[in-house]
Amino acid sequence: MNILAVGDIVGQIGVDYFEKNISTLKKEYNIDFTIVNGENSERGSGINKAIFNTLISSGADVVTMGNHTWGKKDIFSFIDDEIRLVRPANYAEELVGRGYTILECKGKKIGIINLIGRVDMGGSFDCPFKKADKVIDDLKVKGVDIIIIDFHAEATAEKIALGYYLKDKATIVFGTHTHVQTNDDKIYDSGMGYITDIGMTGPRESIIGMDINAALKRFLTQIPERYQVAEGPGMLDAVVFTLDDTTNQVTKIVKIRA
Repeated sequence: MNILAVGDIVGQIGVDYFEKNISTLKKEYNIDFTIVNGENSERGSGINKAIFNTLISSGADVVTMGNHTWGKKDIFSFIDDEIRLVRPANYAEELVGRGYTILECKGKKIGIINLIGRVDMGGSFDCPFKKADKVIDDLKVKGVDIIIIDFHAEATAEKIALGYYLKDKATIVFGTHTHVQTNDDKIYDSGMGYITDIGMTGPRESIIGMDINAALKRFLTQIPERYQVAEGPGMLDAVVFTLDDTTNQVTKIVKIRA
């Protein structure tokens, strides 16, 4: 089985670029299952129903979120109804939505978990390590064959730590949020596939998807400047994890920049 994880969709440019190119990529890499992080898809912060539907109809099997989950209030109108939309599981338990979902592909049950980091993420969240343990236990009781985690976090160390912590418990752990694809993909002896960040899908000429001049002004003057999504040609970062169909272990990782 080939599982594709697509980096954070940023703005309409990212949505359009994904919609235009995903079919070709899925054919080229013989993709069976596709995960997309969509928390920046609506003007750089949040998601709405129309964009969610576009991502799914274009080829995403599930959309994960992150710190901008609630960036657009439209999400409250559909998050409870969409089993293919997953927000961080270590948000407060009383919140709407789901922190994981189970979908089927090629006769396998795939559990997809979304977690958010606690280092420099500007919020008060439950421990992602302990929450991962709890959700993984629940998934195993439900007979899940493959466990995939999108860890939406800022700190490299926190992401790497979660990878080591879950190397005997999960199938794939990949990071999102920092929008820059890292070169540290690895397969643990246990067969778990890992990468610290899968990158970004959005404006190519930008500062992590945002307008260059606005971002530079913030750094040069220390005066708050409203971020806005950059204009121009698009790009797509993604990672393909190839799994052995018998053992469900990762045997190969391929990074994509398109």
